[in-house]
Amino acid sequence: MSAVLKLVHIIRPMRDADVPAVLLLEKDSYEFPWSAGNFIDSIHAGYSAWVYEVGGEIIGHMVMMTVLEEAHLLNITIAPEWRRQGLGRILLEHAMETARQQRSKVLFLEVRPSNDAAIAMYEKLGFEAFALRKDYYPAAQGREDALVMRAVL
Repeated sequence: MSAVLKLVHIIRPMRDADVPAVLLLEKDSYEFPWSAGNFIDSIHAGYSAWVYEVGGEIIGHMVMMTVLEEAHLLNITIAPEWRRQGLGRILLEHAMETARQQRSKVLFLEVRPSNDAAIAMYEKLGFEAFALRKDYYPAAQGREDALVMRAVL
């Protein structure tokens, strides 16, 4: 008989003490990562900020702002070594459910047009592209546009 160890998956509110681990994920994931101040300010402003833990290790995070009946996903990240396992989808579904609980009717997000994997995931969850923000993201060669997407909740 062989025992199989199952890692516990938890999505919980982000705390100030989580920011160093979250920053490591940001730096591993993006050329232009969010700063510690971005996360601390988001937590203290009351934004919906969450971490995704597997086996006690933070492997993902997300930050969402809600105003009246609209939610805006500001950041969603899964550690590179944990991608392509459906965990980003789980975290995004959590964001969508949290937005619904906060009485939001729509969830907005921006994504780089070059991020095909993220766009495919967003579309599978009902997001549709409806606008383009010119020169939104910093890039190695200047700026990159952002595709603006929305999902009706």
